[in-house]
Amino acid sequence: MKTAVPCYYHLDVEVSPEKVGQVSRILAAHLRFWDLENLMEPVCGGAEMLLRAIAEHATDRNISIEMWWNGQHLITAVGDNNRALRPDQELRGCLQHIAACSDGWGCCATESGSKVIWFSQRARAGERVPLVPTAPDPRESEGLDLPRELSVTLLAGRVRTPGGLLEEAR
Repeated sequence: MKTAVPCYYHLDVEVSPEKVGQVSRILAAHLRFWDLENLMEPVCGGAEMLLRAIAEHATDRNISIEMWWNGQHLITAVGDNNRALRPDQELRGCLQHIAACSDGWGCCATESGSKVIWFSQRARAGERVPLVPTAPDPRESEGLDLPRELSVTLLAGRVRTPGGLLEEAR
C-alpha cells in the first residue's frame, strides 16, 4: 500500500469567463498527479461555480486558489479581494451547491477585508492511505549487535559503573 504525502498547491489568477475552464483543468491535473481522480468532480465543480460567480459579479477579479491534501482530506480555498461581493447575496447559489457536495465548508474574512471561501472533501474509507512512512529497507538500516547474554546471577552480582552494565557485557 502506498503512503500519502501531504501536498499543497497555490494559484494566483485574474479570473474571466474564458479562464474558468482553464483553471478547472489545472486543478484537475494536480488532483490526477496526487492520485485523487475520485475528488476531481466535486472539487473542480465547486471551484468552477465560485469562479464563474466571481467573474460575473466582482470588480477585482484577482483571486487565489489553494489546495491542501493531508492524506484524508482535501481542502480547497478560493480567496478574492472584493469587499463589495457578499457571499450571502451574489454567491448564495454557489454556497448552497458547495454545502450539498462537500463534507465541510466555510467563509471567513481576512485582515485586509477580503474573503476566503473554502470547502473540504474527505477520502472515503476504502481510499484512505496512511500518513505513516513505510518501513525502511532492511539493507539501508543500521543494525546494532545485541549484547551477549549474561545469566541473571552474574548480572545481579555486578556493581554498576559509570560506563553502564551493557557496556560491560559487550
